[in-house]
Amino acid sequence: MKKFWMAIGLLFLLLSIIPVISVAKEMQHKELDYQVIPDEAIRLRILANSDSEKDQELKHKVRDEVNEVITEWVKDIDDIEEARKLIQENLPELEEVIRDTLEKENSDEDFELEYGENVSFPAKLYGNYLYPAGEYEAILVTIGEGSGANWWCVLFPPLCFLDFFNGTSVASDEVEEIEEEEEVEVEFFLFKWLGLS
Repeated sequence: MKKFWMAIGLLFLLLSIIPVISVAKEMQHKELDYQVIPDEAIRLRILANSDSEKDQELKHKVRDEVNEVITEWVKDIDDIEEARKLIQENLPELEEVIRDTLEKENSDEDFELEYGENVSFPAKLYGNYLYPAGEYEAILVTIGEGSGANWWCVLFPPLCFLDFFNGTSVASDEVEEIEEEEEVEVEFFLFKWLGLS
């Protein structure tokens, strides 16, 4: 009978903790002051040739030049259709900016520039907020082999002030593991606290 009441107590405790955890997570997200990416957005993704220091520095140089040019294009635009048209029309200019940047950095890497609605993005953990993996509308710059770490931001509406570069790319199965570990820790704590472990 004592175990029955312990189990009822545990169940009641679990049910009362779930809202507390939800509120705590909500408050944690508010503290981060993160920006939710709107459904209609245009991203910029730049893939480095490799993870070598030299290739990553080159990626940052390209990022700075490309971001500066596109941000200037879209700064006074509030309509996504207008932003799409402007980007599409100016892709040759953007290609020239990338080429000039690579030449200025004495790089013989080739590059590829794409703009489309189905550019693949890995899941990204930014602070405690997860940006889901998926295919998004984006400008994709691939330098050389494109096998190095990537940098991305949202060009329209302009959210490139967010430091996505410092976020961590995670595979979707890793995200599930993170969530499972959190649940296990909560259960383990409760069982230990009630002396049932």
